Amino acid sequence: MTVGVRRIALRHYRQQQRITRLTANQVQELWRLIDIGDLTGSWNAGIGRRVVQTVTAGQLASARLADDYVDEVVAAEGADPERLGAVRPSAFAGVAADGRTLDSLMYLPVITTKQGIGAGLAAQDALMRGLRQALALSGSEVAQAGRSAVGASMAGKRTIQGYVRVVQPPACARCIVLAGKEFGWNKGFQRHPRCDCIHLPTTLIARNQHRGQGADDTGGRGFMDPRGYFDSLSRAEQERTFGEAGARAIREGADMAQVVNARRGMYTTTAYGRVLSATREGATRRGHFYRLERRRAVDRGLVPPSGRGFHLRTPRLMPEQIFELAESRDEAIAMLRRFGYLS
Repeated sequence: MTVGVRRIALRHYRQQQRITRLTANQVQELWRLIDIGDLTGSWNAGIGRRVVQTVTAGQLASARLADDYVDEVVAAEGADPERLGAVRPSAFAGVAADGRTLDSLMYLPVITTKQGIGAGLAAQDALMRGLRQALALSGSEVAQAGRSAVGASMAGKRTIQGYVRVVQPPACARCIVLAGKEFGWNKGFQRHPRCDCIHLPTTLIARNQHRGQGADDTGGRGFMDPRGYFDSLSRAEQERTFGEAGARAIREGADMAQVVNARRGMYTTTAYGRVLSATREGATRRGHFYRLERRRAVDRGLVPPSGRGFHLRTPRLMPEQIFELAESRDEAIAMLRRFGYLS
């Protein structure tokens, strides 16, 4: 894996960070307009709608970077540039990572503010608590939209065989143990709110490619080796990140992955007799997925050409769920198309 490819990944990361910061700045400005005497009223009067629009715009901008990023990596590795499907950025905007609507997710800071006041916090302190949550949520959703779009873009590039996780400091213990870990192209990106890690698409699984241990000659700080990251920390930082006992165990040679057990949470629903990750976004009568399914029903002769009588009964799967279910690259691409993530 060349320094050039890592440079591309770190540049992509910085582009996403700029989008995230811009989104956070706009959300903060809107939060200042909330009336502490009528939190819900002022939110419903327009602030909430503008916050959702701001986060949606950030998600859209983040998702739009995906194809160019993946194409640039493929070009740098001299691989076949053919693309089997292009990312639809709008499919990754307007919905939360767990499948709920952004409206409900971004209202949570209002609830948090009310709870703070109810618990006896001063009004300004409660507002600040709500703001911190609003900024964390907006940043996380913008970043996740970009990651999900990159995952879909990698599926559309047959020459991409997988990705390597690049960890950006400061990072939590759960992320550090995954630094440099290789995943297949159809494996979901394990993350948590505020996760700063990067997908580095690769045309070859990176074993024995002399991956860097720390900063490269471009000034980037992406780590691709857990032990290299750990050793770069001061003793105090090691203990803050892993706990005193955990850091000691690692220094004494314990397997870091055994010390830290990373798990990824997921919103689930039950369908087809099994538990699946799905979203209602795009499934309303005006939604893209709804229209795709209605056209599919028309083409199959299940409803008349007008679409009259069509009822959507299929849940729209999240990209991570598609990768889990698909038994081949072709099937994954077909499913990503069916559920509106690839055109």
